[in-house]
Amino acid sequence: MVRINVNSVKKVQPQCYAYVLPTVPEHAGYTKIGYTERDVETRIKEQTHTAGLNPVIKWHMLASFVTDPMDMFTDKDFHKYLKKLGVKRREGTEWFEIDPDQAKSDYRDFTENHGEIELDKEEYTSLPYKLRYEQKSAVSHAARYFESHQKSEFLWNAKPRFGKTLATYDLCKRIKAKNVLVVTNRPAIANSWYSDYETFLGPTSGYLFVSEIASLEGKKYVYSRKDYTQFLIKNNADGRYSGCIEFVSLQDLKGSIEFGGYIEKLQEVRKTKWDILVIDEAHEGVDTYKTDVAFENIERKYTLHLSGTPFKALANDKFADEAIFNWTYADEQKAKRNWDNSLEEENPYTNLPQLNLFTYQMSEIVRDKLSQGIQLADNDIEEYAFDLNEFFATNESGKFVHDKDVNRFLDALTQQEKFPFSTPELRDELKHTFWLLNRVASAKALAKKLEMHPVFKDYAIVLAAGDGKRDEDDASVTEDAFNRVKKAIQENDKTITLSVGQLTTGVTIPEWTAVLMLSNMSSPALYMQAAFRAQNPCLFETPQGALRKENAYIFDFDPARTLNIVEKYANDLIPSSSHGDSTHDRKQRIQELLNFFPVYGEDSEGVMVELDPESVLSIPRRIHAREVVDRGFMSNFLFSNISAIFGAPQDLVDSLSQLEAIEEPKKLTPVHIDSQTSESLHLNSHGEVDISESVAIGLQRDIFGDHIYRDIDDAFKDNIKEKLSQAEKENESAIDDMRRISQAFAAPQAKEYLNATKKHYGNELSNNAIRQVDQGIKRVTNRIVQSKHGQYTITRNKLEQEKQAKLYEAQSANASMEEITQISDEYDQKKSEARKEMLNEIHEELTSSNTIDAIGQTVAKTVETERRTKQKESIEKDIRDHLRGFTRTIPAFLMAYGTEETSLANFDEIIDPQTFQDVTSISVERFRQMRDGYDYYDEENNLKHFDGHLFDEVVFNDSVQEFLTKRHALANYFDESQKSDIFDYIPHQKTNQIFTPKKVVIDMVDRLEQENPGCFDNPDKTFADLYMKSGMYISQIVTRLYRSEKMKEIFPDDVERLNHIFAKQVFGCAPTQIIYDICRRYILGFSEDIRVEKDNIRLCDTLELAKEGNMEEKLKEVFEL
Repeated sequence: MVRINVNSVKKVQPQCYAYVLPTVPEHAGYTKIGYTERDVETRIKEQTHTAGLNPVIKWHMLASFVTDPMDMFTDKDFHKYLKKLGVKRREGTEWFEIDPDQAKSDYRDFTENHGEIELDKEEYTSLPYKLRYEQKSAVSHAARYFESHQKSEFLWNAKPRFGKTLATYDLCKRIKAKNVLVVTNRPAIANSWYSDYETFLGPTSGYLFVSEIASLEGKKYVYSRKDYTQFLIKNNADGRYSGCIEFVSLQDLKGSIEFGGYIEKLQEVRKTKWDILVIDEAHEGVDTYKTDVAFENIERKYTLHLSGTPFKALANDKFADEAIFNWTYADEQKAKRNWDNSLEEENPYTNLPQLNLFTYQMSEIVRDKLSQGIQLADNDIEEYAFDLNEFFATNESGKFVHDKDVNRFLDALTQQEKFPFSTPELRDELKHTFWLLNRVASAKALAKKLEMHPVFKDYAIVLAAGDGKRDEDDASVTEDAFNRVKKAIQENDKTITLSVGQLTTGVTIPEWTAVLMLSNMSSPALYMQAAFRAQNPCLFETPQGALRKENAYIFDFDPARTLNIVEKYANDLIPSSSHGDSTHDRKQRIQELLNFFPVYGEDSEGVMVELDPESVLSIPRRIHAREVVDRGFMSNFLFSNISAIFGAPQDLVDSLSQLEAIEEPKKLTPVHIDSQTSESLHLNSHGEVDISESVAIGLQRDIFGDHIYRDIDDAFKDNIKEKLSQAEKENESAIDDMRRISQAFAAPQAKEYLNATKKHYGNELSNNAIRQVDQGIKRVTNRIVQSKHGQYTITRNKLEQEKQAKLYEAQSANASMEEITQISDEYDQKKSEARKEMLNEIHEELTSSNTIDAIGQTVAKTVETERRTKQKESIEKDIRDHLRGFTRTIPAFLMAYGTEETSLANFDEIIDPQTFQDVTSISVERFRQMRDGYDYYDEENNLKHFDGHLFDEVVFNDSVQEFLTKRHALANYFDESQKSDIFDYIPHQKTNQIFTPKKVVIDMVDRLEQENPGCFDNPDKTFADLYMKSGMYISQIVTRLYRSEKMKEIFPDDVERLNHIFAKQVFGCAPTQIIYDICRRYILGFSEDIRVEKDNIRLCDTLELAKEGNMEEKLKEVFEL
């Protein structure tokens, strides 16, 4: 077995360098100062070779501070230092008007003082900038959208290193935004916003930078709100400072009394009319009560959301397609590859690692489980499919259900060379990894196992699941998951982080080099989001020098799922894939992704090989093909485009109803589809139930009628006083209070709607529909309650603040207790009135016709969508059941007639039409219509077309070849090592085509020999099976005769002995053409090398002969006796 190749890091030399061009007059007196982690001479040649220049390298030194903290830096940091020193820079370049020796001296000072120097105030000059293509595109998209959509929101769904801060500033200038508010859930990124402001905008841009974030305190061009106001009064008579960029943390915003908190701050944020609100890291801290309240109270024209992790559900639910700009992993890696190295700027994407995916089959580890699944579906046996969530499932005691299999899995990871932890070298490449599971209990159980494992015991195991505790009495966990991971990496050479949803977004652990997917995550968006956790750039400082993370890895153990995700990621989630959907187009897009995202899978020998687009598309289907064969071709994997049947001609639907999967034990339900079915189910062009708003309104009226308004109003009247009285008591947190009010006021609607819904639908209403109705009502009511409660919270907190101020003032003035009490009571009364006003507003809005209609439509749409979806799925199930009546005949046909050239395209050509119809109950022509589609006239004589394609061609063809491979492998029935035979994979067709199990045949032949001792030793004895089904009795008799020692003495030559047996001793009759062909294939197909000259296998229905009473005479004629 060949070990996998994992190279997570490469040795680098982070250096700043300086060179001059003495032969170029315009560069006289200037020095070029740059940065690279590669060979300096090579990097400089890239910049100068095209112009035929002769650079003279003056110096290059390690880009690291020599005093604590001895961090690394880049040329941009040194450039800023030179700017502080007053060194002039040629616009848009890295050329500085400085002697190279002086630059070297300044560089040494910089490595010691970290750029911190005291200088007299100098005139600020910003650096010019030029946006990259993708940044320009993002700015243009957002600007155009804002111009045509007032009060709109736009999302930049862009990966890290896109350059969002500079692009945002450019957008603000483009739309002429004067007041810009930037809010983030991560105050630590404030420095990047300020850095770009200082470098590329500065005060001369007309914008002033306002913030009171602690990390920006003391920065030269950062103003507090108070200082900003005073500055404008003194210095803005000419109006040169027309704009404000204010940076605020989400924590501060939510803590402000203006936005629902208790601290008196950020009043200006509430009072200002902002041109644009920028929410940085939009995937964090959103969709929570306090956050929503805060953002709801910011008055602005436009909102720009920035996300560093593409494909968050936020992008799908909140924004229209035209309101999203995507910058994906593939875009990033393409830009990295296509970067023009002759440019002065170092490739900004070069430090972003490349992702590599290794996907493994678990077949060897769970072979026992898989073998249990190789049973046919005659008795409704569930087909076994490997499931990662089930594999790591635990029992009530917290132990793995498949404990031995998990042990084997961990041993395989560390012992078999194709797995990632199998050698010390591989373990050194993957020192810090991130493992994703589905359940907290599974993660806890795995943590305990890893700590006891011979190899993984050397790793620090961090449990980022639940509360992080191994057991209830675990007192060692005192920090959050992020800090525990960072601490473990700092203190240990190797770590494993086990996560169930935690740390998959919004955090950066640069040291992670791999993600292990141990859960059944099927969403491409969530899968890739988790994968990107290992793709953060990282520069490791080691005693041997600096190491740059070059590659990041994903290790996966469900190839079918994984490769489907890769295919969907390439074709469905990348915006550029919207044009062209042919197989060729899809393969091209997969190839483009594979250029930057290599995928490795196991070949037939179990060796990991790099996959091409064809493999990405075909391997999942080949895995499915094996399952199809194991299920006797009675698997839904064979079918595709089933929803097309809703638009099929009635005669084809009627033909489908004729198909029966098996005569026993049950008759299938007829397929009930007509020309109105699609419309009645409200199917869209994709075959999905899609109830429009207008239909929902009509359904609401049909289901609930006008009485719903009266019923809800009566329900509120019955208990409104009690609800208001209870809700007026406020003695809990704001969130709990809001939830209690929401529940109290949602109950009347929920009760009345559920009663009306149950009355209308009766037993058709499922528990799931009831839950969805309840959730739908809560969504509507919660929005109303949350908005009103948020405004009340702000009012209440302000009143409380005023109250405390008044009380302090009274106490300071030595007011009487009566006066102090009066003040307190006065404000308590105001708060009580504000609360009553809130509750009344909630009541009025919840009982308004608009709200009742909105809830009614939500309920109607929810229930009817589920109801119609169930109807659709039931019909589709019936269709698949009937189609399996056809597909179960495929193995029999393949056994009789299949060749290596057999495929879905020519399947109808290998069988004569009459046999095809006798066995399948449909004509060859009808099969072609299901496969290829056809034109037809509807009831009104309109020409229409049915697309067909009811079978998945790739799975069908792969399944055919898989079966033929098995047929060949099991052909030699003389081989005693074979435990199964080909008839284990051929379902029974009709009652006269039930194959006797091999063990029963062997037992019966044993009994024959016991009752007739020596019968297989006599060359003159004859044997007959006059009503063959498979030929297995004949094959067992031939085997006994062939192996007889006495027969060997008489016929020492194997071929001669076999020819005597077939010509003189065994006779068989098959009742139908296909059974005859199957029997001949089975009985005579045991070897490709031995030729049987004569045999006595005949097509003859002896049952009919027996009925006619002339069997003996006819058999003599048939066998020429």
